[in-house]
Amino acid sequence: MPSPESNANHANHANQANAELSAKLETALVRELFAVWKQINASYFGDALAAPTIELTRSQSVLGRWSHATRTLEISRPLLLSQPWGIVVEVLKHEMAHQYVSEVLGASDETPHGPAFRETCRRHGIDAKAAGMPTSSSDGGTGGTGAWGQSFADDREARVVERIARLLALAESPNVHEAEAATLAAQRLMLKYNLESRAIPRDYGFRHVGKPSGRVGESDRILAMLLGRFFFVEVIWVPVYRPAEGKRGSVLEICGTLSNLAIAEYVHAFLTHTSERLWEEHRRNYGIRSNRDRRTFLSGVMAGFADKLARESTVHKEEGLVWIKDGDLHGYFRRRHPYVRNVRYTGTRKNESFTHGREAGRRIVLRRGVEAAPSASSSKLSGRAVGLLPPKAR
Repeated sequence: MPSPESNANHANHANQANAELSAKLETALVRELFAVWKQINASYFGDALAAPTIELTRSQSVLGRWSHATRTLEISRPLLLSQPWGIVVEVLKHEMAHQYVSEVLGASDETPHGPAFRETCRRHGIDAKAAGMPTSSSDGGTGGTGAWGQSFADDREARVVERIARLLALAESPNVHEAEAATLAAQRLMLKYNLESRAIPRDYGFRHVGKPSGRVGESDRILAMLLGRFFFVEVIWVPVYRPAEGKRGSVLEICGTLSNLAIAEYVHAFLTHTSERLWEEHRRNYGIRSNRDRRTFLSGVMAGFADKLARESTVHKEEGLVWIKDGDLHGYFRRRHPYVRNVRYTGTRKNESFTHGREAGRRIVLRRGVEAAPSASSSKLSGRAVGLLPPKAR
């Protein structure tokens, strides 16, 4: 899977990519890659593949390569050190698809990215492109570009996202009733667009949002739940590995259409930033010196905003707008994650901080993204953590 030298994201991390791992960390990294290989082999390919030799290469122009002659699966060391783990896993899946076509299907009479390879990738939701960084889109769509600076599957999709962006900009109104009306209109537009588009074949993709963490807090779980319930995406916590630290963690993956992914990513970043701001305001107002109740307060904020969305969904139902699950999206999600394990979570104790957070969350109005330092999941968006809207006209 060669990558063009002009790839901006790759070049931005060139210095980091040239760093060397200690022998101990590199051994742990190869062990982790093999563990992921075994998991993909079991869940995607029914354990049909025989274990290859996994090698790390110094190449910056080739992200990964499967060699049938030597039974070697190569992964670029600069890729491992410069890109999120999710990208590494997608490259590994791509090369394993080559291995499957080569050793199981025996399609030796086709080109490397021929019909058998493309069908294998389609069946498992794997990026089949022959060059470049893996894309989160199921087909690397090349449609219009909207307010999020994101390429969408078609111009209509881009126009809808642009309209939603403008409505959220109107939500900056100091008049609380006007602001609420603007966010309700944005949600109504999302609902109508998704209902009208159900009969049209749609392209799906995925994104990892937020920072990888060794501990998934209750506020993160509630935020993931409300994205899945109210913003037309499927959500799942997926394991990640941090090569430079030799540590495992989890990150939230969202699956959906490109427009819904852009909006859900915006909502995730906005609520994450807003909940932290509300906590700092709460500390100042109540003279709180420690962060002991921070996690509990943040959980309350997310629960309060979920309450608000539930009330607003009742309004939409009264207007005859009821969200029906997108069966095609669920199919895409299950192709990416054939075996999903559900874990029951009881939550933490609810004290006064949770109550205050919940009250604050019920008053949140989605609006224009605020300026902040770029996060891991949004650094590609012009250096704004949640600034997903065009600048105001002056």
